[in-house]
Amino acid sequence: MAINDYKSQLSNPMKTLIISLLLLGTQPLLAQTKLDRQGHRGTRGLMPENTIPAMKKALDLGVQTLELDVVSSKDKQVVVSHDPYMAADITLKPDGTPVTAAEQKQINLYQLTYAQIKSYDVGRKPHPQFAQQQKMAAYKPLLGELIDSVEAYARQKGLPLPNYNIEIKSSPATDNVYHPTPAEFVPMVMEICEQKQLGRRFNIQSFDARPLQLIHQQYPTVRLAYLTGNAKSVDENLAVLGFKPQVYSPYYKGVTAETVKTCHEQGMTIIPWTVNTKAEIDSLVQLGVDGIITDYPNLF
Repeated sequence: MAINDYKSQLSNPMKTLIISLLLLGTQPLLAQTKLDRQGHRGTRGLMPENTIPAMKKALDLGVQTLELDVVSSKDKQVVVSHDPYMAADITLKPDGTPVTAAEQKQINLYQLTYAQIKSYDVGRKPHPQFAQQQKMAAYKPLLGELIDSVEAYARQKGLPLPNYNIEIKSSPATDNVYHPTPAEFVPMVMEICEQKQLGRRFNIQSFDARPLQLIHQQYPTVRLAYLTGNAKSVDENLAVLGFKPQVYSPYYKGVTAETVKTCHEQGMTIIPWTVNTKAEIDSLVQLGVDGIITDYPNLF
């Protein structure tokens, strides 16, 4: 029954009040369904980051988009990892001893085969910043393996298939040291996305303008997100990139109503990172952002 037809049958103020409350009650729900809820590194606040268990947990919590990072191994495998080295905060060596801060950057993933990378544990060491994080044996997965596992899990559980927000970790200063150049790295990532037939269920993001520029030229239908973490204006950052991506993704503390307005006027959605309190999530939603990246998807 249409709302107007329903209202026409009301015969007393109490019924009018009930219908008004029902209509008002739908508004937050409708607004929330439009928000792109993204799990940062899966669910970094609750599970070991960038691991398959973290991604499955994110699906259980109703996340729509899995945010993750990719690097390259020595044998040119695309590995899911935020850092291009074995970070001391999360890593145990194959013999069970911890990786130290002094040595972490010398354990360069780009100088290790994937078989070597997989032998390090990244799930059992207590994380100094995430006390709620569940500890378990875990390893850095290949991008293709992660997608296969997540898709199978979603189908098994009857959950919607997720989107993937894949960050290419690169920098001009570390080309051929910690990662391939964009000309080599981009096709490696794109090949897997195409093999897994993700269609439009993925986007590529980066702080490095170069891979985004390359994808914009060579894969023009792929959705792109430009990550920023500086005090520059939207227009100043876009001048560096050289085109308008579909998504502008700034550090959340710099987001204002004007930032949101500028992005929307230029036809971009705005998805801030990494927002880790309920109050801050609610504040940004009130400003009109289109999505939120958080370590704690349970806050949604």
